[in-house]
Amino acid sequence: MREGLSTVVGLGAGFVLDRVLGDPRRWHPVAGFGSAAARVESVAYRDSRAAGIRYEAALVGGVVLAGIALQRTGFRFALTAVSTWIVLGGRSLVRVGGEMADRLEADDIEGARALLPSLCGRDPSALDAVGLARAALESIAENTSDAAIAPLLWGAVAGVPGLLGYRAVNTLDAMVGYRNERYESFGWAAARVDDVANLIPARVSGLLTAMLAPVVGGRPAAALAAWRRDAGRHPSPNAGVAEASMAGALGVRLGGVTRYRHGTESRPVLGDGSAPRVPDLRRAVRLSAAVQAGGVVVAMVVATFAGSARRVARRSAAEPA
Repeated sequence: MREGLSTVVGLGAGFVLDRVLGDPRRWHPVAGFGSAAARVESVAYRDSRAAGIRYEAALVGGVVLAGIALQRTGFRFALTAVSTWIVLGGRSLVRVGGEMADRLEADDIEGARALLPSLCGRDPSALDAVGLARAALESIAENTSDAAIAPLLWGAVAGVPGLLGYRAVNTLDAMVGYRNERYESFGWAAARVDDVANLIPARVSGLLTAMLAPVVGGRPAAALAAWRRDAGRHPSPNAGVAEASMAGALGVRLGGVTRYRHGTESRPVLGDGSAPRVPDLRRAVRLSAAVQAGGVVVAMVVATFAGSARRVARRSAAEPA
């Protein structure tokens, strides 16, 4: 199969695998990478940016090199499909969001609190039903970009190394990219690299959220207005786009006091309307699924053009001067 076509079809096949199978239940490679990264951190940690840069470069660089070596074996379609399946978290995101809505609807607050760590790193112990719904919805908005749109786009432009490298970047940010006493310096590189890696994907996700807002009864104009007005207030240049556009699409208000295990932050208000309730969480789940489907179409189109550009470049380089 031709190089560009194998990437296009592989991305589509990997997306279908994620939808059918979800995350691998045992021996998940991303979990294995996280365990390895934690062991490296235990010996490489220093309270300095330089140590964090070395940590980030060694782990992400090693994964990218492994992806390059795998891709050179020639099994591009199969490797792209499997790698896409491994790095995507779309079905799990939708499934857990639906389960959270089910528990909140049944007034099972303790069950909802127990489920929240599957979505985000917030401290669920102090959250009531409204707080849990808001936390889950914000996490769904951000992770629709981080766990679905971004890996698909990186796979479209960089194949297997892009898929695996992006997931390594995102995993390290989730592990050490915090602004607290331990990671303020050491985690600086992980947080900044993740910001750069998600700049374009977050905006593609925001556009898709606005375009597909009618799927859940929302208005594209409201999503775009919330993005334009509110996203820049968020401390993250990317999460702000994803959350503000989702808030506008659903007609809800996000933000406020946010409690993590490492501390408490006061987040800016995103969107208009009331705080999200269970029906809004269900709408967010449906919109996330629609955005993910739109994302794989965009990624396949990008991969088609990227493959054509590479072929033209190779032909031009091969022509005699």
